[in-house]
Amino acid sequence: QVQLMESGGGVVQAGDSLRLSCIFSGFTFDDYAAGWFRQAPGKEREGVSCINWSGTRTAYADSVKGRFSISRDNDASTLYLQMNSLEPEDTAMYYCAATESNGLDCDLGVYEYTYWGQGTQVTVSS
Repeated sequence: QVQLMESGGGVVQAGDSLRLSCIFSGFTFDDYAAGWFRQAPGKEREGVSCINWSGTRTAYADSVKGRFSISRDNDASTLYLQMNSLEPEDTAMYYCAATESNGLDCDLGVYEYTYWGQGTQVTVSS
């Protein structure tokens, strides 16, 4: 059974940092590209960042470039998102996701991902 479980969300002030974690189980983690997505009330789910199976390639939404950093620990089957300089506009439910891939690159499209976590809430106050 494939399972993903996020943690690390919370309520913070603008300018603060958070690190989200996602533990993967039930599959061989390094066979999968992975990513972080978010959904704010009234908006569509959007891709925030992704990382390829080996951790050598990443991509970011323009809105978070320079502030967020994705990484993975394949030995621990864990995905991370370091979020710095948080803004109120970052407030959303954040989801981790994975899709089977042994390619070089990853994709930020929601439709590309097969497995999803339940989400962790990030709220940034001004």
